[in-house]
Amino acid sequence: MKTPEECLDMQEIRKEIDQIDKNVIDLLGLRFNYVKAAAKFKKNELEVNAPDRLVTMLSQRRNWAKENNLSPDVIEKMYRDLVNYFIDQELKHFKEA
Repeated sequence: MKTPEECLDMQEIRKEIDQIDKNVIDLLGLRFNYVKAAAKFKKNELEVNAPDRLVTMLSQRRNWAKENNLSPDVIEKMYRDLVNYFIDQELKHFKEA
């Protein structure tokens, strides 16, 4: 990968952004595999929803956003949406187990 400063034109920048986005999506897929695997360790739907874990996790992501000069509000919304989707999927997986 080139650094942003090494890119010579918009085509190179877009290529690098596309690769980063693919890596992010690949990592989200890996994260989802862990979410599904977690279902076997949970005893009930409350443990699947894990509201205390969500609060702690979102707070941590907000801190990471600040460390990277990103909007904590935007990162929280993104993770809240992502986790809600994963919880829905995990509930389906949990009920099937």
